Amino acid sequence: MNINEMHIVSDIKKKPIVFSAIQPSGTITIGNYVGAVRQWINMQHKFDCIYCIVDQHAMTIRPKPSELKKNILDILALFLACGIDYNKCIIFIQSHVPQHSQLSWILNCYTYYGELKRMIQFKNHLLKNNYNINVGLMNYPILMIADILLYQTNIVPVGIDQKQHLELCRTVARRFNSIYKQDIFTIPQCFFVDSGNLVMSLQKPQEKMSKSDINKNNLISLLEDPSWAAKKIKKACTDSNNPPKIIFDTVNKPGISNLIYILSGITNMSIGDIEDKFVDNKYDDFKNIVAEAVSIKLHNIQEKFFEFRRNEKLLFQIISEGALQASNRAQQTLIKLYDIIGFV
Repeated sequence: MNINEMHIVSDIKKKPIVFSAIQPSGTITIGNYVGAVRQWINMQHKFDCIYCIVDQHAMTIRPKPSELKKNILDILALFLACGIDYNKCIIFIQSHVPQHSQLSWILNCYTYYGELKRMIQFKNHLLKNNYNINVGLMNYPILMIADILLYQTNIVPVGIDQKQHLELCRTVARRFNSIYKQDIFTIPQCFFVDSGNLVMSLQKPQEKMSKSDINKNNLISLLEDPSWAAKKIKKACTDSNNPPKIIFDTVNKPGISNLIYILSGITNMSIGDIEDKFVDNKYDDFKNIVAEAVSIKLHNIQEKFFEFRRNEKLLFQIISEGALQASNRAQQTLIKLYDIIGFV
């Protein structure tokens, strides 16, 4: 589904339901902000949005309890600081809504072992960990499917790396509906971020920016010192073209294209406008422009972040109310489901 189709769907009286989630496994990078959070901010004005902090998914790496608790509240405060409005959407923590686990177990019984073994992410985990991994990593997609289907989700904004999981979600939903000859689950549509428009590693612009990268010069966290972030931008990889040209070309100029996309994402300038304005700039001059814009953006987000983070009473109120709203919706799906499959 493309953005134009989404606009058409949103004209229907009942707003389409959007579900999206993020793991509390560390801070949010500028890549997460431009590629995901910024989309969520825009969507909350046009759709019925449900945003989930998936702490149960995070258990696959067995995080330290103190770190997990801190990360959950940090992510929530960052959501709010970036512009997600808890009055316009539902924000909650996955483990606070037990229906996620309840539906996940049922869906285990309608998903085949071979389907899970074929998941590319699972295969990668096997190779990286010499086949010594926990069962949670294999079942991860089933819990993800439960997250989505619980809310009769219409649209799932997701990275291209999750495409296979979303296709499995659609397959399982169709299978369930077919077995019981009823439209129990809504078949969700996938809204993928353009693979050419991803924030890439600063030093290796052929690779996606990742918060798990051990080389911290490759990424920018929304909570890092703005001056350090600016230095990373100024040291970012470009190219050796002479004369230099500020042109968006991800194949031949991945480094410059990455900086253009970052600037576009944090200023809302179109890529075309950036090219027109800066096409003849020297690379160092353009890096300084991007560095300053990133520094200002981080400063503004962090100022709001610390204001929200200090107000834990508000944070717990938001997640409590969000869990109640999410649970009420999820229970409607489970009541119908339990009756159909024969639970008393």
